[in-house]
Amino acid sequence: MDQLPISRDAPQQSFQFREDASILSPREMIELERPETGVANSVGDLALLPVTQHSLSDGKSKRHIYIVSLDLETTSFRHPFLDEGEAFWLDSRTIGYVKTSEASNQQEIYAVSLQHSTGGSFEPVSPTLVGKLPPGASAANFKYLVTQGTLVFSAYVYDDEDLDTVQDQDDTWKESKVTARAYDSLYVRHWDRYIGPKHSSLFTVRLHKENGVWSLEEKIHAPLKGTRHSVPVEPFGGPKDFDIHDVGLVYTTKDPTVNEATHTRQNIYLVPSQLGERPRHLTSGNQGATSNPAFSHDGTKVVWLEMATDGYESDQNFVTIYDLAVERRFTVDFHDGGELPSRWDRSPSAVTWSLDDKSLYITVGDSARVKIFQAKVPLTPTTSETGEWDPVVKAPLPIPFTQEHAAGGVQCINDGLLLFTRSSLLSPNNLYILSGLANSGKARPIHQLTKFGEPVLKDKKLSDYEEFWFEGAEGARVQGWSVKPAGWSKDDSSATWPMIFLIHGGPQGAWEDQWSTRWNPMVFAQQGYFVVAINPTGSTTFGQSFTDAIAKDWGGRPFIDLSRGYKHALRIFPEIDCERTVAAGASWGGFAINWIAGHQEKYGFNFKALITHDGIFDTRFGGYVTEELFFFMHEFGGPPYDPEVIKNAEQFNPANHVSKWNTPHLIIHGTKDYRLPITDALAGFTALQLKSVPSRLVVFEEENHWVLRPENSLRWHEEVFSWVHKYVGRGSHYSKSG
Repeated sequence: MDQLPISRDAPQQSFQFREDASILSPREMIELERPETGVANSVGDLALLPVTQHSLSDGKSKRHIYIVSLDLETTSFRHPFLDEGEAFWLDSRTIGYVKTSEASNQQEIYAVSLQHSTGGSFEPVSPTLVGKLPPGASAANFKYLVTQGTLVFSAYVYDDEDLDTVQDQDDTWKESKVTARAYDSLYVRHWDRYIGPKHSSLFTVRLHKENGVWSLEEKIHAPLKGTRHSVPVEPFGGPKDFDIHDVGLVYTTKDPTVNEATHTRQNIYLVPSQLGERPRHLTSGNQGATSNPAFSHDGTKVVWLEMATDGYESDQNFVTIYDLAVERRFTVDFHDGGELPSRWDRSPSAVTWSLDDKSLYITVGDSARVKIFQAKVPLTPTTSETGEWDPVVKAPLPIPFTQEHAAGGVQCINDGLLLFTRSSLLSPNNLYILSGLANSGKARPIHQLTKFGEPVLKDKKLSDYEEFWFEGAEGARVQGWSVKPAGWSKDDSSATWPMIFLIHGGPQGAWEDQWSTRWNPMVFAQQGYFVVAINPTGSTTFGQSFTDAIAKDWGGRPFIDLSRGYKHALRIFPEIDCERTVAAGASWGGFAINWIAGHQEKYGFNFKALITHDGIFDTRFGGYVTEELFFFMHEFGGPPYDPEVIKNAEQFNPANHVSKWNTPHLIIHGTKDYRLPITDALAGFTALQLKSVPSRLVVFEEENHWVLRPENSLRWHEEVFSWVHKYVGRGSHYSKSG
């Protein structure tokens, strides 16, 4: 096979995206504004909303802090000073703002007051410098407790947990001529970095207002010192990993007594407000992962989400409450209340208290949507049916407050209003208010507060999308999405279209009705492809038993579902050209593509090309090279050297079926992907090249399991669509007669 030149330029063949006024191109999607989560002030009339936007033309990303009015009358606004930093509320009319001084490498904390403008909205006035954090502190995740004048934040520190020594130790580390690192236990590396000498911890400092002037005390306290507790939890932890109240500080952290590589157990701890007291352990010590700890408004209870199984990252989350007044913990088990009560099998992802502490608002994935539910808080039990004190309390099923799309960042701002963000397959994240919470059983109006992305999207003819259901393995109902190609019309029966068949990762994940900046079905469809995305066995949001069923069966039930979904789509959408279909997937979806490469005939697929992103080539070897070993151990039943585990892993090992690989195959991988190391990509590409199968390897040298850098994202889309175009033609329709 001829050697092609190695280049950082665009794909070798001549290729251009479909780009016109009515098409949402990959470039435009990448450059859209990306709102984060809104945070309301104490009186519930304003919210802070960080928004990031990247320009591909100048290669710069900008982060703005918008101030959004919640009265539905005025619009959002921003001030140039509130850019490229982090903001939080000091009081209802004062913003705390943190930015780094380039001159001193110190983070500076400012107080920015808001005053009424002539138009009825608010305008920031000149910022006042309150104080500075020690050089090199890299603090983040700021939360302010106004009643005590206490600021809490996280920062990376060395073993002494002293912020004042961070800069000097950083310099010493960087100046060392020795680049070796020695390890005596796992982790060696995690997600996209090798484990170094620093960890994240929590700190508190007094920040208060006296005689109208804000001031920051010099003394910074380290309440977690000596505990070995790292907060937030790596690699995706954030402000939801801890909460602050007059009674103290509550947080979740990995259990320091077990190895993080083989366990998922996280404990919940409470640090009383009195300085110097040791953290109290609130969890049983036998649980799996915990998340989202939050104080009730009156400070008498703490709620969090908890998994029962240590070692299973996708176990069902249960609502757990600790009553601080009587020091009793209990788990809430939701049932429908019938004669043969049916247990709620959905897994919440976030939970927050109502203002009166009588209800919980729970964010839950449900049938490929992410909905907001309300649940009543049960009374703390006084007895235990089991005789041991860790009871389960039955409660009525939660009531759904939203039905469509994907909600998040829920915050109760007064007795009748709920603030949240929402996106869909048609729209990126924006801020919304749900009203009428007190009107039980009645429709609850939803009002959109921001319209980020609308200036670009309003003139686009975004594709129609719909869900469909079919019978999968063992009679299960399986769901999928279809997203129609740009230019599709239900009235045009003469047109046929190439299809892209998308397979999600996880495998405990789902294609949901929400926006994505990485794998965006709408962008695929806008390039002229009929998109089909199936949620097979193992997918989340369809009940815990459906999620659990993929363990030890990676190549079993899920592929019956994918095969039947593929054939079902061809039946119900005759406009799909069955001779022009391509399959693509990442992570577990990448494994699925590699597995399909050796089993096209078995499953009745007819893919003309395949695309693997950061996928598994050798399943058994994955048990030795991945960093979160608990994942492999759960999915295959134990450590990779166990005879039964070897049998399970080899049963569904793509490497064992390379002899049948003959479909053109694009492989993409990031060198900093330590979840699924690049050796899988190199092995797969080597196999394809040795067999003279048309193939291409694209390596992103600075990317992890995801492609995050905007310029790399654009290149990723160029590679993917160029490959698809090469084997099934351009993404535009043609007549059957043509």
